[in-house]
Amino acid sequence: MKLDIRMPLGLLFVVLGLLLAIFGVASQKELYERSLGININLWWGLVLVLFGSCTLLLARRGQQRSEQAGATPTTQSSNRGTTGHE
Repeated sequence: MKLDIRMPLGLLFVVLGLLLAIFGVASQKELYERSLGININLWWGLVLVLFGSCTLLLARRGQQRSEQAGATPTTQSSNRGTTGHE
């Protein structure tokens, strides 16, 4: 089993992004008056969810590729030791 750091990091970003986006949706508008009315928690939460989702997608794709590589053994030439000058 290979350790792929993309899986836990993707999950971390998705969870933190969801928490931040939920806070942005549930918070009051007066909180965002200083930021020109932009709900920065919601937007950055969505960015984190998108980034985490892409990371998880890449981790899953890499896992599928490694499984396919392990299922189809590569055939090597039986003449590896010879030089061809016989």
